[in-house]
Amino acid sequence: MQRIWAIATLTWKAAFRFRLFWVLTVLLLGSVVVLPLILKDDRTARGFTQLVLTYNLSVITTLLGLATVWLACGTLARDIEECQMQMVAVKPIARWQIWLGKWLGLVLLNAALLAVAGASVYALLQWRSNQLPPEQQAILRNEIFVARGSLKEPIPDLEQLAERVFKERIEKTPVPVSEHAALRRNLLEQLKAGAQVVTPGHPRRWIIDLGLRKNFLRDQPLFLRVKFHAVQTNASGLYLGLWQVGVPNKTQLWQDRKSMAAGTFHEFAVPPNLFDEEGKLTVVFVNGSVLTGTPTTLLFPLEDGFEVLYREGGFSLNFARGLAIILCWLALLAALGLSAASLLSFPVAAFFSVSLLIVALSGGTLSSVVAEGTVAGLDHETGAGAGGWIDAVLIPFFKVLLQVIHLVQGFSPVDALSTGRSITWGQLGLAFAQIVLFLGGLLAAAGILFFTRRELATAQGTQ
Repeated sequence: MQRIWAIATLTWKAAFRFRLFWVLTVLLLGSVVVLPLILKDDRTARGFTQLVLTYNLSVITTLLGLATVWLACGTLARDIEECQMQMVAVKPIARWQIWLGKWLGLVLLNAALLAVAGASVYALLQWRSNQLPPEQQAILRNEIFVARGSLKEPIPDLEQLAERVFKERIEKTPVPVSEHAALRRNLLEQLKAGAQVVTPGHPRRWIIDLGLRKNFLRDQPLFLRVKFHAVQTNASGLYLGLWQVGVPNKTQLWQDRKSMAAGTFHEFAVPPNLFDEEGKLTVVFVNGSVLTGTPTTLLFPLEDGFEVLYREGGFSLNFARGLAIILCWLALLAALGLSAASLLSFPVAAFFSVSLLIVALSGGTLSSVVAEGTVAGLDHETGAGAGGWIDAVLIPFFKVLLQVIHLVQGFSPVDALSTGRSITWGQLGLAFAQIVLFLGGLLAAAGILFFTRRELATAQGTQ
């Protein structure tokens, strides 16, 4: 460990010698403190959060992420290309210790920069929030400066249900094999529509099981977070709905009419103690668009259309855990850059690392391709994939790639903090295990293997 720490110290000294630490500090403070001070929010809690919290954390992650990749590629590749690594490698220190020492130095450097930037953002949040109107400050305290847990209705396994319906359908009415894929997709879409669509004048019911949480949620207000889409837009852009929470003759009953816009999230509080003795909260929405003269079908997405939020803890510790997850991301990027530099020259390693980042950020496109089951698009006549053997090769690869991407992107501290969501210790531990230990460990094993087998004496002559 002493040898690893010595290499980490040398990495720090190199960052200070090339003034990288000070340059990044100035860039971070200028982006997260000076610029938000110049820009003015709209004096609402949401606008304030978007400017001071969401923007700042996104900028911090982007700046530190790019700097980490660049420094990780440069600190190892440059040492090899400039023959400095040969002087270190002949000393009584193993190459895996050199590699881990550089990784540890980068992680500690990021931790220091993240702590400075995070403390600045936190101080700015507390200071500027006092300048908002009192009612907006109350929204901040209840919806943003808090750690809230989330409860959703279990999502049914529609794919399994669609497969069962598909088998029953082809038993009754045989369908050509070439049309099986299209029929499966149509059945799945029909089942999704039945679970998500609320036609005019009809209700949609959610039953949320609070479980053991009912014991500490008594006398505590709950928040409903909803989002829907309109099949057909109207002139006003608002859609009337009747919300009812509780069960008549079993619990207290709360009702309210609300006109809300489609395609955006809405949050509103409901009174406490509306769940029954078993801890089940019943929420009913009635599509009231018929009362406005423009009947419109509404669609609540299964993934994020409805959830119940409740208070779990305070903001300060939640904010620190969010920064810790960002540090896990940066640790993975450091491992990626070092692994690339263990085998490639600095320009090629940087290009390779950035290309992988672009692919990872294209997860939405990959998800669409996998959902359609084809790279080349669907055949308009048969509804089947038009990619042929290309689909047979790339679709399974994309599925595996998406699973890897989801291991990292499954944790979103910026979104969680911006909406007052709780980042639990369990989530932080899982993020550390998946991102740093598993994915980072795989990259570290590959990087150490490449670095151990690399001929350092011939590296200068091969450039």
